[in-house]
Amino acid sequence: MFMNGSKTYLFSIVLVAVIGGLLFGYDTAVISGAEKGLQAFFAAATDFTYTDGWHGITCSSALIGCIIGSALSGLLATRLGRKKSLFVAGVLFFLSALGSWYPEFLFFNYGEPSFSLLIAFNCYRILGGIGVGLASAICPMYIAEVAPANMRGTLVSWNQFAIIFGQLVVYFVNFVIMKNHTILDVVDADWYMATGWRTMFVSEGFPAGIFALLILAVPETPRYLALNGSDDKALHVLSRINGEEKAKGILAEIHESAVEKTEKLFTYGFLVIFVGIMVSVFQQTVGINAVLYYGPRIFEEMGMDNPMTVQVIMGIVNISFTLLAVFTVEKLGRKPLLIVGSLGMAVGAFGVMIYFMLGGFEGSLPGMFAATSIMVYTASFMFSWGPIAWVLIAEIFPNTIRGAAVAIAVAFQWISNFIVSSTFVSMLNWSPSGTYSIFGIVCVVAAIFVWRLVPETKGKTLEDMTKLWGRK
Repeated sequence: MFMNGSKTYLFSIVLVAVIGGLLFGYDTAVISGAEKGLQAFFAAATDFTYTDGWHGITCSSALIGCIIGSALSGLLATRLGRKKSLFVAGVLFFLSALGSWYPEFLFFNYGEPSFSLLIAFNCYRILGGIGVGLASAICPMYIAEVAPANMRGTLVSWNQFAIIFGQLVVYFVNFVIMKNHTILDVVDADWYMATGWRTMFVSEGFPAGIFALLILAVPETPRYLALNGSDDKALHVLSRINGEEKAKGILAEIHESAVEKTEKLFTYGFLVIFVGIMVSVFQQTVGINAVLYYGPRIFEEMGMDNPMTVQVIMGIVNISFTLLAVFTVEKLGRKPLLIVGSLGMAVGAFGVMIYFMLGGFEGSLPGMFAATSIMVYTASFMFSWGPIAWVLIAEIFPNTIRGAAVAIAVAFQWISNFIVSSTFVSMLNWSPSGTYSIFGIVCVVAAIFVWRLVPETKGKTLEDMTKLWGRK
C-alpha cells in the first residue's frame, strides 16, 4: 500500500481527464472559423435555399447532440462507469471530426452541396455533440470524485481552463489555416468554400484520438468503485492519491453517505435540483456562447480589419482570467466569484448595448469600445460562471443522486445553450442593443440568484453534501 499520497499521480490522471474538456472547447468553437465557408458552400446548393435560419441550425446542431449526450451521461456514468463513458466520448469526437470533414462519405458526390448532404453533415456534428455532452458532465464528475476536498475546486476549474484552452487552440488553428490561404489580407474565397471549413473540422481528429487512447490508462473513480462493491480497487486508488490512512477514512465516509447505491432524485428535496439546474441555465442564458460562436462575425461587423486576430487575442484574455479562478476558487470561495463575475458581465453587456444604441459602426463610439466591452464581458465570465458553474455542478449533489442530478443539470445547460445560440443571429437582426440589454439583465438576475440561493461549498467533502442538504 501507499503510506503517502502522490500528487504526481493525481495530477497525471486529472490531466488526462481535462483533455476531454479541451475537446469540449475545441468542438464547440471550431464552428467560429468554419461557419462562413460552410455558409458559402451550402448557399450554392440548387435543390433548396440555405437561409439564415438553416445556417443558425447548422451552426448549433452540435448542441442537439450535447443535449442528448448530457441526458445520457447519468445512465452511462452509472452503468458503464466514469472512465468507460469518457472513452465513448473520445470515440465520438474522433468520428465526428472525420465525418464533418468528409460528409459525402459513401452516399454523396464530393463537393456537391444538397439538402441531403446538409442533413448528413449535421448528423456528424450531432455525433460530436453527444461526445461533448458526455464529456461536459462526466469530466468534472470524474475529477471531483478523485480529488481531495481541499483541491477539488482548483482541479475541477482546470477542466474549464482546458475548455478555454481548447477554444484558443482552435482559434489559432483556424487562424493559421486561413493565413496560409490569404493574399494581401484577402482570403481565397473559393478555397474557403470548398476546402477551408473541412480542414478546420478534421483538425480535431488528432487530439480526439489521443484522448480516447489515454483515457484507457487512467483508473475508475474510487467513489464509483466503492458504490459498486469494489472496495479493494477503490482503496488502492484512494491510497495512491491520499495515502493509506487517509484513504481508509475517505472510504468509510463514502460508505456512510451511501446507505443505498442509489436514491430517488428528490430524496434531498426540490431545492438542490433546482439550484443545480439554474446554475446550468444561467451559465448559458448570460449569452456567452453566442459571442464565442459568432465572435469573428461580430468583430467584422464592428469594422475590425482582421476579426480572426481579435478572436485569438480574446482567447488569450479568456485563458488569463480562467487562471484567475483556478488560483482563487479555494481561497475566495464559489459565491463571491460568481457574484462579482455576474456584475462584470452585466457591465460588458450594457457597454455593447450602448455602442449599438448610439449607432453601432456608423455611430459616435469607436469599434474598440464595443470590442473592449465584449472582452470585459467574456473575461468576467471566465473567472466566474465558466469554471465555477462546473465546480458546483460536480460537487453540489449528494453521492447517491449525483449521476442522475448532474445529467439533468447539464442537459438543461445544453438546452439553454442551443436556444441562445440558434436564436442569436435572429436576435441581432431584430435589435443588437436589445439583445445585449437582455443579456445584461440576465447577468444581474444571476447575481441575485447566487446571493440568495446558492450555498458555499468551499472546503466541504463530497460526502458533506449529504449533510448540507439532508434527506427530506
